[in-house]
Amino acid sequence: MAEPISDLIRQMWLIRHTEVALLDLFSQGRVRGTVHTCQGQEACAVGVLSALNKDTDILFSNHRGHGHYLAYSADVKGLVAEVLGLPSGVCQGIGGSQHLQYKNFYTNGIQGAGVAITVGMALAEQYKGNNVVAVPFIGDGTFGEGAIYEAFNLAALWRAPVMFVVEFNHYAQSTSSYMQHAGDLRTRASSFGIPVTVIDGMDVLQVRAAATEIAASVRAGKGPAMLFLETYRLGPHSKGDDFRDKDEIEHHRKRDPLILSQHLISAQDYADIKQQTASEVQQIITELLA
Repeated sequence: MAEPISDLIRQMWLIRHTEVALLDLFSQGRVRGTVHTCQGQEACAVGVLSALNKDTDILFSNHRGHGHYLAYSADVKGLVAEVLGLPSGVCQGIGGSQHLQYKNFYTNGIQGAGVAITVGMALAEQYKGNNVVAVPFIGDGTFGEGAIYEAFNLAALWRAPVMFVVEFNHYAQSTSSYMQHAGDLRTRASSFGIPVTVIDGMDVLQVRAAATEIAASVRAGKGPAMLFLETYRLGPHSKGDDFRDKDEIEHHRKRDPLILSQHLISAQDYADIKQQTASEVQQIITELLA
């Protein structure tokens, strides 16, 4: 049964408020290391996760995985505590956001590594006869890693139950995708016989509809497939290191998924969700810092 639209919007706001808070905590000197946020990409995480079976399907995220984790678990306290290095974190404060593990959810900070691992996990579930879909999340910068092409090849050859999800946000750090990749990334998986669906990743309902259809096909044994999401990262690569054109960022800000979703519910319900999630995140942070 599909989640109500209001729940999808709530999840997106929960992600946004959490990541804004994490950047603020970093500026206060409370976070060590890096903080990779997915602001602007919330519809990708929420839309895909809402189409899956969170009890059995496998999710493998990357260094920009806060949104995926929260869409999977809604565990704001565990995530923030983990980034702060606290024992109450989801991995006891040892792994950080780049190395999370909770039930069937994983992250790995090494570019492309999670894709190959996910294919192996998918094949293991296939051999055991489990009706599981494995989902690795890939950024466009990762297309420069050879491991993902080996993963595409084996997934296609052995018909592994994998739905590759690409969040094409146009940048690797602050380098444009078009300055580092020749050709069209949308066609890369097709050369291995993997069907590719390209959609607007800023529209949470479009993402959910496409992910639902693709996951059903993969689950039915029709082999791996790719969901290619056209999106944009509104925040910095990590912390505040952002050298992109400010006019370009403002242009894409008009298509913020949180703005695009406003018309899906009443103005009052939308305002309530925004306020309630902000209060929820602030209360959790206050408790963790007490």
